[in-house]
Parts: sequence; C-alpha cells; structure tokens
Amino acid sequence: MKLHARVAAFSCSLIGVVTIVSSHWTRLEAAAEANWSPQAAAKYLDEREVEWQAWDRPQKDRATLCVSCHTQATYGLARPVLHQVLHDDSQSVAERAFLASIKKRVTNWKLMQPFYSDIPSGAGKEVESYNSEAVLNAFILSSYDRRSGHLSDVTLTAFDNAWALQSKNGPDAGSWVWQNFGLAPFESKESQYHWAALLAMAVAKAPDNYRADPKITENLDLLTSYLRNHYDAQPLLNKVVAYWAAQYFPSILTPSQRSQLKQQVDQLQHTDGGWSLADLGPWGARQDDSPFEKKSDGYATALIVLVRDESGTARGDNHLARGVQWLIDNQDKTTGAWTAWSLNKSRDPASMPGKFMSDAATAYAVLALEESKRQ
Repeated sequence: MKLHARVAAFSCSLIGVVTIVSSHWTRLEAAAEANWSPQAAAKYLDEREVEWQAWDRPQKDRATLCVSCHTQATYGLARPVLHQVLHDDSQSVAERAFLASIKKRVTNWKLMQPFYSDIPSGAGKEVESYNSEAVLNAFILSSYDRRSGHLSDVTLTAFDNAWALQSKNGPDAGSWVWQNFGLAPFESKESQYHWAALLAMAVAKAPDNYRADPKITENLDLLTSYLRNHYDAQPLLNKVVAYWAAQYFPSILTPSQRSQLKQQVDQLQHTDGGWSLADLGPWGARQDDSPFEKKSDGYATALIVLVRDESGTARGDNHLARGVQWLIDNQDKTTGAWTAWSLNKSRDPASMPGKFMSDAATAYAVLALEESKRQ
C-alpha cells in the first residue's frame, strides 16, 4: 500500500508539473500570437512592391519607376529595418529593381524625364515632379545607408540633387515645390511642409555625420528656418512630423509648442488606443462627398507612436503604451498589413489605390513597434 501510495503521489506530482509546464507554454504561445509578425509585414510590403512594379502607371522613361510617397518611399524606410529584424540581408528581385531604378535616375539625373510633365498634367507639374523626386530619392537611399554606417556616392549625389532644387528665396525658402494634385496627405499643398520635415529627419540620421558637412550648412539653416517659421499654419499631421524633426534640430519648436502639441494629440486618442488620420487636419470634404473614416487607423497611430517613442516619451506613459498595444492588436492576420484609408475618396480596398494608405501605415507600424522595443 505504501508503494502504491508513493507511486500515486509521484503520478499526481508529475501531472502537476506537466500541467504547470503546459500552462506556461500556453501563456507563451498566447503572448506570441498577440504580438506582431515582422515576417508577415515584410511579406505584405514585398508583395506590394511587386504589384507596384507590375502596374502600368509607375512605368517611366528609360525603364525606371515612379517613386511614390505612399508606397515606394515608405517601403524604402521600413524594408532595411525588416532586414535587420529578420536577420536576412537577401533582397528580393523586386527590391533590387526598386533600388536599381532609383540609383539609375540619380546617376543620370540630367537625362531623366520628370514623372509628370506640364503637358498634359498642367502648368508647373514638371518643376513639382523634379523637386519631389529629388527629395524622395535622398530620403530612400539614406535610409538604406544607415545599416552600413556610411553614405554611398550615389546617396551623396541624391542629396546634392535635392539641395540644388531647394527654394532659396521667397516665402517658402528652405522647402521644395511639391507635387500637388489635391490628394492629401502626400500630393497636396500640405505635403510641401510634411516632406521638408521628413528630409530634415533623414539628414539628421544620415551616416558619417552628414548633417555637420560644411557644404550643407546654409541649406540646413534654410530648411530649419522654414520649418520653424511655417509651423503654426500646419495641420496637426505636419506638426507631428515637425516634432519628429525637432528631436534632431531643437530650434524648430519652442518648449511651449512641444507641450501644446502633445496635449492636442493626447486628447485625440480614441478609446481603443489608436488615432485617426481624419482627426489630424482640416481636410475638408472628400472629393466624392463620402464621409471620412473616423475610426483609428494604422497610419496615424503608427506615426504618432513612432514620433513619441523617438522623442523619449517615458515608458510609463499611458497614451504611448495604449498606442503600442493598438498596433500589436491590429495587424491584419491574413495580409500582415495595418489598415488606413484615403482622405480623398472612398476607394475599393482591394484595388491598387485602395491600398496606398495601408502601404504607408504598415511601413510606419514596423518602425514604431521596433522603436518601442528599444525604449
């Protein structure tokens, strides 16, 4: 009986251990499932790059591709980070084609036709196109160079191309004439300030202490002055991006402006922890009179979380923590993307343009969630 009792006790003890271990792994598996998937995000972004290159509209002269703000520029911002996260330096055929096209246009800059011409797109479109592309090329290539720790010759050329087109006089001195088709937030009047701020951020993060290069001192002074002097007139979306740039160029914002912006953004956080792009500007009516999507979206939430994280917001900040959790909870389990919607018209979410805002949202969500790990 004593032997049976000891065996029974041992069996109960073993069952208890198995139960504890099983419960432990169940919790770990649940936590993993609740987290986000860099692999799925990379797959979505790579597949969208393939779709973009297969579409007829991005095809430009000399077998090159249009560098769009929503799909290409944000892909170039996030994909190098995903290579690092996934410990995978291999580039797909589409990613190599993406980079080769940009480098081809940069090195043959004077031979390249603009993405849009005055005929038939309208007067001034060529200037807008060259200016916008020059900024985007430098923005993307410098993002890739951060991993190597050095600026390549082609990236330096891209920056030179951008600085040469920077407005040097007039009320907008320091900025670039931007592509304006009335399509917020990437091809509208607000985009000029938005991308000026993003280029300032790119310069600040560029390797080899590029920001201290004496050759660009005057350009940087003009750029930071433009961002500072035009800040008050901007929609909240642009003010958030200016806040990002101000982490590296503090003269852009005063302490009072920083504090006021933080309060405004905090007040706009939804009860689910996310933010909505529709709340971040006086966008007016949609072109087709359809209502704005007022619910939380991946683009606004990711950008705000990223900027707050990089600004050194304390880990215990409730607004930031809820924003991070919203991103973790809202990656689409099927596509790997974070969803956002057009400010301009109600688009078919399965169409090429219907995914543009989700492309940008996914790229910024990757950056925001990776930055949150480092804090």
